[in-house]
Amino acid sequence: MVQDDVTRRILAAIRAIPRGEVAGYGEVARRAGLPGRARLVARLLSGNDDPRLPWHRVLRSDGRIAFPEGSRGYREQSQRLRAEGVRVENGRVLGRRPAATLDEQIWGAPAPERAPSAKPEAARRRAARDKRS
Repeated sequence: MVQDDVTRRILAAIRAIPRGEVAGYGEVARRAGLPGRARLVARLLSGNDDPRLPWHRVLRSDGRIAFPEGSRGYREQSQRLRAEGVRVENGRVLGRRPAATLDEQIWGAPAPERAPSAKPEAARRRAARDKRS
């Protein structure tokens, strides 16, 4: 019975993700009242057979699609997200803000600065340019 309640809470959190928006597995777990249970969310989704569940709105914490690149699931998730107006490039959702930290949720405090993730080639060029200066 407890597992049924957990499953129900996770599915409700997934269904609450608005069209055109995404959430990470960990964020879904937190919204379901299960912080730290991102893998449980992933496991539940791997066995999903409800075609109405918006599973495609759930991503890895870094905004990437969890399916292997080029796989059927990868292509389907990319297509569904794009159909909702979400920008997807190279398996990553662009323009997605990270989930609010606990401090932000409680106090509204700004999160510590996070280093932007640059593409490896761009980072290499920057480092070479800085080294020449």
